[in-house]
Amino acid sequence: MIIRSAILTLAVLLISCQSEQEWIIDDNSYIRFKAEDLVQVDSNSWEIPFTVDVTTSGRYIVRPYQMDTDTVEMWLEDYVDNKDERTYNVTGTMHVFNTRETNPRDVEQVHGSPLGEGRHHMKLHLNRGDIEDIFLEFELIQSHKASEEVLTQSMSGEVWTQVWGDEFNEDGLPDTTKWTYDVGDWGWGNNELQYYTVADARNAHVSDGTLKITARRDWEGNWTSARLTTRGKTAFTHGRIEFRAKVPTHRGTWAAGWLLGNEYVDEISWPYCGEIDVLECVGFEIDDTIGQGLNHATCHTRKYYFKQGNQIGAEIEVDSMNTVFHTYAIEWDEKEVRAFLDGEHYYTYDKNADELEWPFNDPQNIIINLAIGGGWGGAQGMSDFDNAVYELDYVRVYERATSIVP
Repeated sequence: MIIRSAILTLAVLLISCQSEQEWIIDDNSYIRFKAEDLVQVDSNSWEIPFTVDVTTSGRYIVRPYQMDTDTVEMWLEDYVDNKDERTYNVTGTMHVFNTRETNPRDVEQVHGSPLGEGRHHMKLHLNRGDIEDIFLEFELIQSHKASEEVLTQSMSGEVWTQVWGDEFNEDGLPDTTKWTYDVGDWGWGNNELQYYTVADARNAHVSDGTLKITARRDWEGNWTSARLTTRGKTAFTHGRIEFRAKVPTHRGTWAAGWLLGNEYVDEISWPYCGEIDVLECVGFEIDDTIGQGLNHATCHTRKYYFKQGNQIGAEIEVDSMNTVFHTYAIEWDEKEVRAFLDGEHYYTYDKNADELEWPFNDPQNIIINLAIGGGWGGAQGMSDFDNAVYELDYVRVYERATSIVP
């Protein structure tokens, strides 16, 4: 039994050096709220508005503590004053029990919440108002690092020449000279269920010439998976990007191979930074028996994106998605993004009047991941399965050259 006196002491010290509702978040920080900070919204909801200055961009653990009542539901909203009037839920719903006599690592906590350096106007939302003391702990677990190397591909030649790739020929964990692990379970902006792990071979490993990303459910019903990105290593501008892959069936899976702008730091960055979905498949659109289903290609920009319902995309039928490798590709130049399945062109995005339509002359990072549930993956519920495998033969980037160099 561990009394929370250390937290209380530290929080009081922080209060003594902060103005009311103004806080600094560094590598490990506590914030304390009192009953009088609660603002009632309606009969079932309360909120606490506050402002923080984040000193380091990165992914954070958010741990809530409350000492005075039964379980409380909370979630943390970031950038409440954003100009697009969006709601940025950066924790998902946290079920917080009385933590007065609880080991700090046993409390409800969310990993991976993205916070960029600078000032954030936030709200903590609660379903109860009969609380005397609430604490939020923020712990930095992964500093943000944009890609310093940017490869800009020529699109004017006649012959495709490979400039980057991973053939997944070395058994073991993925190559960390090429890939960074995204980490956490904050919902990833889509209310997803999985925790993305770091360097766990049960969720991402290379064997027999392919990368296997495996989503696994443990005996308590919790999901883990992996999300790999070139962020912090290499970003790309223009070129042909290919994912050769098999995707899993099962209602509730959501496999993806895509690109996200190198300018992304936290949720306020998107969709201004741009997103290009090359391979995107949800299990409820795939026949579990024969593997026939759909792939979606989409470009998300500030002008056109799915949370506005006006995204511009296309879909194509794919046979034997789970048993046969298919090549999902885009060709991306200064004016267009074109998508291909096994060489067949089926989608073009050509809105390029301004940066709100076309952020794609700036670098993008490659991401490969397997999500579980969420706003789209879980739109038709979950079938009963304990694991699913997304298998990649390679990821490649090409440019057009005038001739093949011997």
